[in-house]
Amino acid sequence: MARKRHLSRIAVMQTLFERDGRPIDTDASLDRNCGGQNGEADLEFASTLLAGVLEKEEEIKAMVQTHAPGWTLDRMDPVSRCTLLLGCFELLFGNDAPPAVVMNEAIEIAKEFGTPESGKFVNGVLNAIAHGEKK
Repeated sequence: MARKRHLSRIAVMQTLFERDGRPIDTDASLDRNCGGQNGEADLEFASTLLAGVLEKEEEIKAMVQTHAPGWTLDRMDPVSRCTLLLGCFELLFGNDAPPAVVMNEAIEIAKEFGTPESGKFVNGVLNAIAHGEKK
């Protein structure tokens, strides 16, 4: 189950990445991203995550912005930004995984798909959010 959820989170991040700055059919994108290399992804879990991120997007963006001083959302690399949206949603509104698991998943996704600094950046911001700190 852990691998399926990891692949589901990757598919959600990829869908958020695809829609970053442009309108897309998120359902079709998620279906496509749950296939291929992410073929073992849990589409139902991924759909729930994506719907939650989209529903709470403005609130999540504000929270990420508050805990990433010196960084506007537009200045962040797109993978880090999308991974933070997903991770922040799971930390604040998810009830399926403990915060340590959510943070580890986000860090691993950022390391795999982002810049060399993405993992550390995502870790710092999500850690601040999880502990209610303002940097």
